[in-house]
Amino acid sequence: MAAFLGNTNINNFIQAVSVKSALLNWLPGTLLPLVLVAMLTRFWGANKSWREGLAVWKFALLAGFTFTSFSVLIAATLGPEFPSLLAGMFSMLILIPLAKKGILVPKETWNFIKTESTYTEAKSISIPVWKALMPYMLVTIILLLSRMRFLPFKELLNIPQFGWSNILDTQISTQFAWLYSPGAIFTLAALISYSLLGMNRKQLKTAFSNSITNLVGSVIALGTAVPMVRIFINSGINGLNIGSMPVELATSMAVTLGASWPLFAPYVGALGAFISGSATFSNLMFILFQFGAAIENKLDPILILALQTVGAALGNMICVVNVVAASSVVGLTGSEGKIIRYTLIPALLFVLLVGLISLFFL
Repeated sequence: MAAFLGNTNINNFIQAVSVKSALLNWLPGTLLPLVLVAMLTRFWGANKSWREGLAVWKFALLAGFTFTSFSVLIAATLGPEFPSLLAGMFSMLILIPLAKKGILVPKETWNFIKTESTYTEAKSISIPVWKALMPYMLVTIILLLSRMRFLPFKELLNIPQFGWSNILDTQISTQFAWLYSPGAIFTLAALISYSLLGMNRKQLKTAFSNSITNLVGSVIALGTAVPMVRIFINSGINGLNIGSMPVELATSMAVTLGASWPLFAPYVGALGAFISGSATFSNLMFILFQFGAAIENKLDPILILALQTVGAALGNMICVVNVVAASSVVGLTGSEGKIIRYTLIPALLFVLLVGLISLFFL
């Protein structure tokens, strides 16, 4: 990679990949909210109707369009760290006022079927909108401050680290900057919110207890999935001097598919997210392989790496770890298989769409 980049600044290269990723995601990201709503009404609605979800097509497409368009602009101007975070915030500034005024929103509304298994009655609490959004704003602000390169916080937060060197007498070592992790930032935002929202100790204890209860199932699943993922990723360290399992699998695919690789590159990213539990892990596993495949097949590395990142992001739809975690939060523990079955086909179709866009438009 270093030989290919030459005098090209690595940050400029990464930003180019970020912009290309945003462009590849523009059409799928615009369509995704509409597909999501249509699936909700079809599989969870009383009438099992696609039409009820498609009735919101104007607002849903606008929601997707504003997010993806802001993502492209932010990726081109601010860099790769902020498109998803800031694009969502800017979209809300447009969509919330429109929704309040009923603009582009269907007259007939739809909601989930109210059952004891999915709903519990809660005491109505009157709270200003700004106050309800405060925890989310705090998380956003702290994340931005901790990720901006021209501020000293990023470097300072990465100093305290703990890790494990030569794990079980192997060449594998790991380090973890715990203060820089999202979990530490969420915890800090929660503590600040506790004070600003005027919660008492009983309310804090209840919130903490409910969170722990909901996360028990996820902890068990993650505790078994993460070690498997790490073995998969680090399988390249072996006595036979062969590549890791994901690299060997993907390499054979690249050699066979040749110049048509852009159509299949996003599937590798999605597969990595499905197996590893996140788009980040998928990129860590396959980014060098994708770069090598691009050079070997005389393709644009920026495009291929962008396909990897977009495919990895779409793979989160069917990622076992994410589905388990999300199911526990919304009280759907035990329905993970059903959720993956529902999302598998849309995920594969969107990945295919990204590949087709790369072949014919980029």
